[in-house]
Amino acid sequence: MSVVATTLCTVTAINPAAAAPAIPEFYQPPANFPTGPGSVIRTEPMTLRASLPDYNGPWPAPAQRVMYTSRLQDGTPAAVTGTYIDSSKPWQGTGERPTVVIGPGTMGQGDQCAPSRAFPDALLIQTDPLSMSANQELFSAGTWNALGARVFVTDYIGLGTPGVHTYVNRIEEAHAMLDAARAANILSGTGSDTPLAFWGYSQGGGAAAAAAELQPSYAPELNLAGTWAGAPPADLRSVLGQIDGNLIGGVVGFNINGLLARYPDLNTSLDKRITPQGRALLGQLSTECVGDIIVKHPFMRTDALTVDGRPLLAHLDEIPEAATILDEQRIGNLTPTSPVLVTSGINDDTIPYSQARGLAQSWCSRGATVTFRTNDLPPIAPGTTFANHFGPEIIDGFGPNNAFDYLRDRFNGVPVSGCQFD
Repeated sequence: MSVVATTLCTVTAINPAAAAPAIPEFYQPPANFPTGPGSVIRTEPMTLRASLPDYNGPWPAPAQRVMYTSRLQDGTPAAVTGTYIDSSKPWQGTGERPTVVIGPGTMGQGDQCAPSRAFPDALLIQTDPLSMSANQELFSAGTWNALGARVFVTDYIGLGTPGVHTYVNRIEEAHAMLDAARAANILSGTGSDTPLAFWGYSQGGGAAAAAAELQPSYAPELNLAGTWAGAPPADLRSVLGQIDGNLIGGVVGFNINGLLARYPDLNTSLDKRITPQGRALLGQLSTECVGDIIVKHPFMRTDALTVDGRPLLAHLDEIPEAATILDEQRIGNLTPTSPVLVTSGINDDTIPYSQARGLAQSWCSRGATVTFRTNDLPPIAPGTTFANHFGPEIIDGFGPNNAFDYLRDRFNGVPVSGCQFD
């Protein structure tokens, strides 16, 4: 029996809601909180015992855990959490000290997966039930902070706080990023003219891209200097097709759970197509982190969830309302008014290169200022994510001609215009 089939059999009787631990008090929103987007609801000190070796500042490094107000896609106010790291070091650039809002890569869907939970020690280990979540943004946040920038890492909507984390929902991720910038301005005591950049890779790249294109209408007062959107999942239809059966194929479940939370009418159509065991597995996935799915559900295939053994995407393509939803969630139908760097590995086995390039081309056709860089790292063990997906992240984010340099040039007023593709 396959790993997935074995897993499906063992989770049938599990009630994931009963197994989920209580949400820590800080992450429980008060009954009444300020509804203005970007309002700071509460903060508490956070000690960063995991800091970069060359941080050259106080150790443990100080930070704040923050709860702030954002918006669901229908405009309903929602409490979101994140990590704010101020900087007392001189800004290693020209002009005013900037703020960088980071959209983390895929963390998971269980509340314990919130990045702010793992920030203090770089790794959170939950014992009941066993779950592990690593701080993937240790190096990006630490590097920006060492450069003298303020940093805010959002947890996204529903990750840590009550409710389902709406994984790769472009509207809600954009809101979380943009309202994090507003909250950072409040915390720093600066105004909306503070130079700002968005930074993200993979899920974070999609969040950064969505925030960049939504900023002119949702938060026009922000002074957005530039964005790095690395390997952005801009077209969910394309991403779902490629990631199914991948080492982290379980993230398809994160996406389906998020879609069902915001588009409940989909439940009726999917009930006819997903087996009871498949539904049970979706419930279990909603409580897990990305590390958990690698250990418990490696190379998960969605054809094991459906009644006829076809991939879940084939069913979504046959449901009219699903096609409308996937189109609504596509990034690239709006136009950023500030420069954007998009990067993608041509052999990325997790987030398809073609749809990332298509995003850049779509923006370019609308008159945006876009730089697109191709990472030509050769394929290594396709389908295993680590080399072909995370390899380009390390190279594009931290290697020669990297995303840090691109955004520092934007902060320093180095002009860029038009579209550049390589």
